[in-house]
Amino acid sequence: MRVPGTNALKSIALQVVGWALVLAGIAALVLPGPGLLALFAGMAVLATQYEWAEQRLEPVKKAALRTAADSVANPLRIAMSVVGIAALMATGVVWGVGTPVPSWWPVDDAWWLKGGWGVGASLIVSGLIAAATVVYSYLNFREIKQEEEREDRAEQLGR
Repeated sequence: MRVPGTNALKSIALQVVGWALVLAGIAALVLPGPGLLALFAGMAVLATQYEWAEQRLEPVKKAALRTAADSVANPLRIAMSVVGIAALMATGVVWGVGTPVPSWWPVDDAWWLKGGWGVGASLIVSGLIAAATVVYSYLNFREIKQEEEREDRAEQLGR
């Protein structure tokens, strides 16, 4: 037996989740985090509801997969990702413990950065998500990127 309005509620929930992922993905393009992957996930959810999203899903998917493969293309990029993740998580710990007001701060102490575990935990969780993304990309896309590079070299030699 179906409950009346279930389809409407499901549609609304999918739209809310899809748009939230799209907005988070757009924000993560400039902030720490897997922006293109979140954008792709949001577009995939919206594609279940909108035809226009389904039509635009493939280019976003290709860009997200290309970016994931590029991020683990060589050891330097992997090392820089790990350093960035460590810095993000260390910042979260420092922020959680509290940021002391430096002696050079020219205005009232109340205007200094507010510390706390709410902000610190969100930075640490962002670091964990970024680490999981790097590991996932390494396990799933490293061979793809190496194969593409071999094909490019073979094509250049064949010219």
